[in-house]
Amino acid sequence: MTDKVQELVSKCLQARDMAYCPYSRFPVGAAILTADGAIITGCNVENASYGLTVCAERTAIQRAVVEGHRQFTAIAVTCDIKDSFVGPCGACRQVLMEFGPNWTVYLTKPDGSYKETSLSELLPLAFSPVHLAKD
Repeated sequence: MTDKVQELVSKCLQARDMAYCPYSRFPVGAAILTADGAIITGCNVENASYGLTVCAERTAIQRAVVEGHRQFTAIAVTCDIKDSFVGPCGACRQVLMEFGPNWTVYLTKPDGSYKETSLSELLPLAFSPVHLAKD
């Protein structure tokens, strides 16, 4: 594991510990690696009006955009499930795709082990900004 991947995985685990999830009790953490090497984290933030809950991946991407980042290379995502790798929900996959299909995705277990995949693999035949381009 490279130092940067190790740091990304570690930060997503730390972000999970910050989750606000009193309803589901399902904490999720995410850490995004920007093209310039910064790591931006996010956690899920629930709301009593369940539909207003924001996932960890979307929290991280929104924080990154606010901080001026628009190009990303990887994301690590974790939750408390110990016996399998869990990926981002469909809505989060679509939001990540907004910033390009070439992300490396590290699905991370609580013990820090991870499975490497790609956003394109997680969201095949994705709808993206290129589909909105005018000819």
